[in-house]
Amino acid sequence: MSIKYYGKIVGIMKIIKILISCLTICIFSTSLLTGCKSNNVENKDGKQQVEVFLSKAEAINTFKNFEEKFEKENPNIDVVISSPAQPMTVLKTRLVKNDVPDILTIAGEMTYGDFVDAGILEDLSNEKEIIDRIQPAYINVLKSLEFEPNNTLCGIPYACNAGGVVYNKEIFKKLDLTIPTTWDEFIKVTEKIKKAGITPFYFTLKDAWTAMPAWNAITANTESEDFFIKRRKNEVTFRDEYKPVAEKLSKLLEYGHNDNFGIGYNDGNVSFAQGNAAMMIQGNWVIPEILKINPDINLGMFVLPTNNDSSKNSVVSGIDLLFAVPKDSKNKEAAVKFLNFMTKNENVEQYAKEQFAIPAIKDMYQKDKTVEDLNPYFKNGMVLDFPDHHYPASMQVGDLAQAYLFDKDIDKLLNSLDDRWNRSQQ
Repeated sequence: MSIKYYGKIVGIMKIIKILISCLTICIFSTSLLTGCKSNNVENKDGKQQVEVFLSKAEAINTFKNFEEKFEKENPNIDVVISSPAQPMTVLKTRLVKNDVPDILTIAGEMTYGDFVDAGILEDLSNEKEIIDRIQPAYINVLKSLEFEPNNTLCGIPYACNAGGVVYNKEIFKKLDLTIPTTWDEFIKVTEKIKKAGITPFYFTLKDAWTAMPAWNAITANTESEDFFIKRRKNEVTFRDEYKPVAEKLSKLLEYGHNDNFGIGYNDGNVSFAQGNAAMMIQGNWVIPEILKINPDINLGMFVLPTNNDSSKNSVVSGIDLLFAVPKDSKNKEAAVKFLNFMTKNENVEQYAKEQFAIPAIKDMYQKDKTVEDLNPYFKNGMVLDFPDHHYPASMQVGDLAQAYLFDKDIDKLLNSLDDRWNRSQQ
């Protein structure tokens, strides 16, 4: 069977799975649609109405400000922000009912890939003015989510997160430590911290998902670049490539505290904010949470150096928010105008500041000093996606990682990864 023919069959199967999933949601979740606004071309004032479907409830106030600003510049367009509870459930239901928003704001993960493969989204590759503003590394990240790569671009990367090592600068200064750039240097720094009687890493493994920042950083810099393309075609397995990931993850756990599996994310943030460890392997999203607890703590963040060749270590960064326009939108021209507005530097900077996000725009960076050591990686395009953006949700890799760190059974982990992947593809 040719790869092209195989891809078409799997693509059809994916569409069927999406439709079945959405129809099921439609039957059992109709009540969630209460208060959702249908797509109207014009409002009662005769203005062209553009609905922006926002999947990030925490960004609603920021988007309301953009709505007001855009409408002042475009008085004939009325922007409506929809931000329902359980947004992805609502969105899939609406798509099945052909109640299509004009603009989607979703994360760069498997759902986006499913939408592309199902032919739901408009190809935006001809919107050169917008695309030329985007950091090419994030376009590559977005393209990697497609099941069968093609020449289209159906999303506009906008705001991102980054994973790595959040560290207490005062402890590093006290011990005269510099930021490590290789794996061996990283372990040496960790050993020095431990010998000084300070806990190197604060793990919060009571919450399984908190194993994933370390998992993602190590995996992204270890697995082959085309791993997921080959895995979908059964040309490679997790067993083939993930043993080094498991070994390095287990090594880091040796430098945790005495209750790695008894402390959860929130309590761990409190303890770290109190200075009870030198480092925490997390995403940039944890920094505002720690600073709420202790505004005076001096934090920094660096790339987890997985390899001993520093030139092969990249920052792990996923697309937290992208824009897409459904093919069935009746207001595509106005939707593109809004995307053009949103990707202008002043608006990108506002979003990045208010949401503590990493911009996906060329030559724009998060200005907060806590993450300044990541900027050279962004500048040089040394960016890799979060691997868990490519895992089907049914795999529950966070649970597998947590269980492995507890029992140290590598064979069980590798077998479970392959078994769950295979089941998810059926």
